[in-house]
Amino acid sequence: MSPIDFSQFDALTFDCYGTLIDWERGILNAFQLVLSRDDVTATDDELLALYAKHEEAIERGVYRTYREVLASAAQGVCAGLGVDPGDAAIAAFSASVGDWPAFADSAAALRKLKARFRLGVLTNCDDDLFAGSNRRLGVDFDWVVTAQQARGYKPRPANFEALFARVDVPRERILHVAQSLFHDHVPAKALGMTTVWIDRRHDKPGFGATPPAEATPDLVCPDMRSFAEIALG
Repeated sequence: MSPIDFSQFDALTFDCYGTLIDWERGILNAFQLVLSRDDVTATDDELLALYAKHEEAIERGVYRTYREVLASAAQGVCAGLGVDPGDAAIAAFSASVGDWPAFADSAAALRKLKARFRLGVLTNCDDDLFAGSNRRLGVDFDWVVTAQQARGYKPRPANFEALFARVDVPRERILHVAQSLFHDHVPAKALGMTTVWIDRRHDKPGFGATPPAEATPDLVCPDMRSFAEIALG
């Protein structure tokens, strides 16, 4: 039996990257191009951990577009590896979001869930970059709140407050669904939200492209397919 009574919720809000879009595969694919000319021995998990460290530090600072965050984080990773990929490679990395693949189960799960719930997105991304990813998801979201609109990045509570201001549903009837403990579950739980952890890394060690964090989601699912099955009964 699910620990969540889904009849108590009218809206599902999602993190996008890591939850619906396979951002780790997208990041690694982009790094393959950036590092293709160099003899780099870092493993995939090491690259993701380095990226997470640099991205988080940049996003804590003065607001910059996600394109700029991507470029600066990639430059930081490359500098740490002793690599100078050149401006063109960094520019390509910063524009790679549209190439990041959706998880195989995301589109079908969202279509099923939309028949019962209103759907929203709270994403650390630019408007146009998310629009490209949204085409891979095949669903029209009722609300989209980006970091560009909020002028800052999760885990800031201000991003969630921007979501609450946009969603015309009482916040206690909003269920937040996300992969990142750091970016989503820690702030969402602090704000009293019910949350579902899509633990895409359940069969992998470490935290991947997100900083380490601890939180206690109300439900844990390994993927969107299983979440949709539980939510729809």
